[in-house]
Amino acid sequence: MTKRLLSSGELAKELGISRRSISRYADEGLISVALVTPGGRYKFDLDVVRAELRKAAQGRGHA
Repeated sequence: MTKRLLSSGELAKELGISRRSISRYADEGLISVALVTPGGRYKFDLDVVRAELRKAAQGRGHA
């Protein structure tokens, strides 16, 4: 089964944060981009991003 990849807007909505934050996190390497479309748009795997953000929060001393 193929996972559905989310756009930055869809990911932002799922996580309850802004699209600008998604872009910033991707640019800073805090979250991984699963795919860059031919048009240059980013696609994300929700489960991977959640794990990455959880790990980043733990590294800052947050649960």
